[in-house]
Amino acid sequence: MNKLYILGFIGCIGLLGACTDDFEELNENPNAPENVDPQFLLANVISVEADQNAFYQGFRLANYIEQFAASVEFERIDRYEMGTNSEYWNIIFQLLSDIKSMRELPGTNEAYNAVGDIMQSFLFSQLTDLWGDVPYTEAVKALDGQFTPAYDTQESIYTDPERGILAVLERAATTLENSNATINGDVLFNGDLNKWVRFANSLRLRYLMRISKRLSDYSEIQALASSGKLMQSNADNAVLPYLNSAPNQYPMALSSLGLYQEHRMTTTVDSVLTLWNDPRVEVLYKPTQASVNAGTPEYKGLRNGQDRETIAEKGIDLNDISLFGAIFRDVPDAVDAQFMQYSEVQFALAEAAERGYITGDVEAYYRAGIAASFEYYKVGLPEGYLDQEAVTLNGSDNLTKIMTQKWLSLISNGHEAWFNVRRTGIPKLKPGPDNLNDNKYPVRYLYPESEQATNSVNYKAAAERIGGDNINSPSWWEKD
Repeated sequence: MNKLYILGFIGCIGLLGACTDDFEELNENPNAPENVDPQFLLANVISVEADQNAFYQGFRLANYIEQFAASVEFERIDRYEMGTNSEYWNIIFQLLSDIKSMRELPGTNEAYNAVGDIMQSFLFSQLTDLWGDVPYTEAVKALDGQFTPAYDTQESIYTDPERGILAVLERAATTLENSNATINGDVLFNGDLNKWVRFANSLRLRYLMRISKRLSDYSEIQALASSGKLMQSNADNAVLPYLNSAPNQYPMALSSLGLYQEHRMTTTVDSVLTLWNDPRVEVLYKPTQASVNAGTPEYKGLRNGQDRETIAEKGIDLNDISLFGAIFRDVPDAVDAQFMQYSEVQFALAEAAERGYITGDVEAYYRAGIAASFEYYKVGLPEGYLDQEAVTLNGSDNLTKIMTQKWLSLISNGHEAWFNVRRTGIPKLKPGPDNLNDNKYPVRYLYPESEQATNSVNYKAAAERIGGDNINSPSWWEKD
């Protein structure tokens, strides 16, 4: 599905704009078209969020925070100048409005509504995990004239028994399991409702593990682990492939060379992959140009959080620092826009079993997660890899090994690795020498300035509740 066609079509019918002159057959009121099919809104929501999660949020921003990428000069987020990320805030609310509109179209059905609930839950989880307390129950009432929504607590956003994310996902999965309805415009799973069920249940597992510090009853996690209704293989991955031709190529393939060269391999990921003797490095990064020229290709990382003066003073040769792999630049359809992979599900189950939340074979889950990650990147799993001291689960730092493998598997998958690091402290990511946050690892973005200006009463109440609108105020689920 051509994403620009989708956006242009919706824009011209007045949902994202008003340019109906060329569409005389449409309803005369461009702001309330009655003949729009919900498939166009669904395709738009999936494709726009996929681009955001994979590239604009994942590769461009989160890879610095998660220490998969180090900046050589311009990207101050690598030094923890976080800002508000207000563009993403606005995009999320626009997509939530699209979902609301999709529900109200004449051509909708229970399957569209359930899939909308799943995407809505994903979007709200992004909001609350990036900012903390956010508008939820009143979030999309702007279409009804409510422009100053109250902020819900993160606890209620996740756990409200009727309207919380976990409850909504469970109902959506049940609806789809029992539905004979069909959907179009599904650029993620091509209308396969069973895959949407597995995605919904896998998201529930993700979010239950997210809030696991606040839980005392882990029966929901056990039920999911035993259900057989989670992702079963990489064939169930919630990923949207990029295409070889514009405009559906991976955005980095169309971006400037300077932007690509700004993202370098880090000493953090270099040390981990070297410790594991991990061949995935050959896909995720490139040998340094200096080592290639010398005929001895090798990979080398740059420490995060250094400004250009420090890099210059240390005499660091950027020609001898690795760039990201060819899949991120040279081959426009070599990566997918990820929402969730099967490997993440297996690592979540391994963690749950290791912590005693569920019964199950920790090592089997762990090995399945590693194997799935290798398979996803089309890298053969070397003989003996899983038996290395640094990799095998032998009772020594099992949780660290599980979470570090999970961290690597989440490269460029939005901010998901950041959420896991914030929750577990694994791997231990140290601020760089020129960080702008008093040597603290940040845990959120600032609320957008627009909220302070137009929704100040609710903004101030939320900021006070979370401990202040600063990048070090922890979420409800990460507090000790």
